[in-house]
Amino acid sequence: MADKLYLIKEGEISLKGGNRNLFEKQLRHNIKNKLRPYHSDITKQKGRLYARISEEAPDELVRKALSTTSGITGFARAYSAGKDIEAIKEKAKEILPFSGFPSGGTFRITVKREDKSFPMNSHEVACELADTVFQLYPDMIVDLKNPDHTLTCEIRTGVYLYTDEEKGESGLPYATAGRGLLLLSGGIDSPVAGWMMAKRGMKLDAVYFHAYPYTSELALEKVKKLASIIAPYLGGLRLFVVPFTDGQVHIRDHGYEEEATLMFRAAMMQTAERIAKSCEAKAIVTGEALSQVASQTLDAMSFTDSMTELLVLRPLVGMDKEEITDKARKIGSYETSILPYEDCCVVFSPKHPLTHPVKEVVRKHFEELDMGSIIDEAVRKTEVCSFDPMGREINE
Repeated sequence: MADKLYLIKEGEISLKGGNRNLFEKQLRHNIKNKLRPYHSDITKQKGRLYARISEEAPDELVRKALSTTSGITGFARAYSAGKDIEAIKEKAKEILPFSGFPSGGTFRITVKREDKSFPMNSHEVACELADTVFQLYPDMIVDLKNPDHTLTCEIRTGVYLYTDEEKGESGLPYATAGRGLLLLSGGIDSPVAGWMMAKRGMKLDAVYFHAYPYTSELALEKVKKLASIIAPYLGGLRLFVVPFTDGQVHIRDHGYEEEATLMFRAAMMQTAERIAKSCEAKAIVTGEALSQVASQTLDAMSFTDSMTELLVLRPLVGMDKEEITDKARKIGSYETSILPYEDCCVVFSPKHPLTHPVKEVVRKHFEELDMGSIIDEAVRKTEVCSFDPMGREINE
């Protein structure tokens, strides 16, 4: 059975100079890892990767694998043709009927002639292929600026034809910029934060703080669903589920009410730091945006940062809610995030939270809560759920 061929375009990787091979190697690994158990072979030509994938691999699975892998700017199902104009035209006639070119509508021909020894120039090849399109679809109209469909011919060592290239994630391949730990809640923001850091090459695990019975098992299932949605963008994901009820009840009963949210965040950061170090993560990633809620003022975030030795990354810090929501819709997490199952921070939030804490004062108050043994127990009882690179939960 013949393999399917996909042409894959790299983006930022092409600017990496002497380190480019390392990034390309990781990108090939990330793609192949998603396509298991199907056979795939990925080769490189200038500015392109060519993936030959088993015919048995479902098209939708391949599209999902490529469209969620950072480091790819675009991809398309491609077809090899002989290196002469008649062979190229015959291949176009073969593929166009099932490549989405309808009768009517507009089209454009794009020719990229990398091999300058080919006897025809790009314009001449484009004219021949346009004539082929008109033979099949006489009613179609050429539109060079905003066509409904594009037929592309790349003349390199070989000749490749493809239609209607799909956009990729761009960015850098995950697992090329170290490891982090994402604080994953059931809200809109944190899944987007994880997606954004994965696009910058970070490999992520995630931690969720569960306060049963104050938060229901449906809240946990919601977070696990979010983990499954973002896992393909992250190349797989381990979700650490921390039982946090005792910690939040202790803070509620022994702390100052207006400081409760700050104390929760402090305890979470210290717990997350323990988990992060156990999985060799060098940073904690949060979905905080400046001044979005009471715990996200400059003073509050400065206090939160002081609770850990690790770098705290906030990729959404300068974004407004509309921007974040648009990105959540793009990655498919929004509809799950707005399900009405509240996380532990919402359930225990005070009516009038402190927004501008004095760091030295609230640090002293947190130390007086003596959370050490409670955090130890929460870490000890933490459970792990794992999701593979295509978002499927792994039953271990």
